[in-house]
Amino acid sequence: MNDFLKEIEQANTIVILGHIRPDGDCVGSCLGVYNYVLDNYPDKQVDIYLDEFKPEFMFLRGADCILHEKKECQYDLCISLDSGDLDRHAEFVSYFHEAKRKVSVDHHISNKGFGDVSIVMTQCSATAEALYTLLETEKIRTECAESLYVGIVHDTGVFKFSNTTKQTMEIAGALIEKGARSQYVIDGTFYKKTFKQNKMLAKALEAAYLLLDGKMIVSFLPKEVFEENDATNLDTDGIVDAIRITEGVECALWMYEYPNKGKYKCSLRSKEFLDVNVIASSFGGGGHVRAAGCEVTGDPEEIITKISQMVKEQLSQCTTES
Repeated sequence: MNDFLKEIEQANTIVILGHIRPDGDCVGSCLGVYNYVLDNYPDKQVDIYLDEFKPEFMFLRGADCILHEKKECQYDLCISLDSGDLDRHAEFVSYFHEAKRKVSVDHHISNKGFGDVSIVMTQCSATAEALYTLLETEKIRTECAESLYVGIVHDTGVFKFSNTTKQTMEIAGALIEKGARSQYVIDGTFYKKTFKQNKMLAKALEAAYLLLDGKMIVSFLPKEVFEENDATNLDTDGIVDAIRITEGVECALWMYEYPNKGKYKCSLRSKEFLDVNVIASSFGGGGHVRAAGCEVTGDPEEIITKISQMVKEQLSQCTTES
């Protein structure tokens, strides 16, 4: 039995934390562990704390039990999932500090490790994939399998991103064998868009422009656009990947303003050459070589100029090396 499972076995009360603005891998990983524990250790108390997330994930068992507001409670074990650092837990980080034991499982290259047990599997496409390798496969039931499958589907872009490996596909197949509904998950949580999401995508595409001789694409929306369309960050899912696939583009930057004016979320994607984790990390963020993000304050045009300059420098190095 590995250290992750030993910690679960020894705890009576467990809290699971994911990162702010939860995506498919975050929600799927949290519910994957939640369902695994409930299925195999029904006497344990397990709570999940997350920000609000897309309603498309509500079909997963336990999604309606996820807590969005803090309560007075101390736990034997805190499990941090899919979070590159403790700041990603925002207000819920106090549960991590106050827990008797702390475990973190992640796959982000920017994760330096934290907790009594730290498991960072950068070779995995998703935290959900890493979790599958840690759990006892014969004890994974349908609800756990479907949650983990959601995580893998979303962090691989339905198996089309470069982080998809032979192991990824084998694990996805094993989860389907255990009852994960592939078409239901993919159509219902990845491709399906609300009318508002389509409107925000249209706004982002209209605002997009090319830099660096067409090798970089940028789209930025200020908070006023969100206010005019009664939209939130949940309505922007998939925008960065939509602009990334533009012909000739190596790097995509999707940026939007938070409600508190002057603070921006930057999402970076690259196709073949650029290490966008280096760029995001320079602004205090991080992620993966081909997908990373950060939060930045300042003037949006200056932020875009700084990022494009870093992209330009990497591109020139690639040209020189080739």
